[in-house]
Amino acid sequence: MTNSHHEQAASAASAASAELRGWTEGRTPAGAAKIREAVQARDALAAALRRAGIQLPAMDVRTPWRDAVEDADGGREDDHGHAARYALVHLGVCSAPVAFALAAVVARGAGR
Repeated sequence: MTNSHHEQAASAASAASAELRGWTEGRTPAGAAKIREAVQARDALAAALRRAGIQLPAMDVRTPWRDAVEDADGGREDDHGHAARYALVHLGVCSAPVAFALAAVVARGAGR
């Protein structure tokens, strides 16, 4: 790997670390573990899709604590204090050609 590639890899790792910190900071250990697992799953899926020539740029991780809940006065507040029961890898939307390419890759894999 050249110096430029090392710098790009270090920059990407730093950005991923900052993203993960933003998701897990202040969360319970169980909630943080669920977020880490979902982020790792998203990144593994994105890498596998890239190797197959497919990119889903809207992939994201979602959790229930990003939702607003009613407070005691009937108002709305962010529910940031609760542990996540789960974290989901959201695949987002894609164009018809990308959907066809994804279907072809899945069909090839299922045919093994």
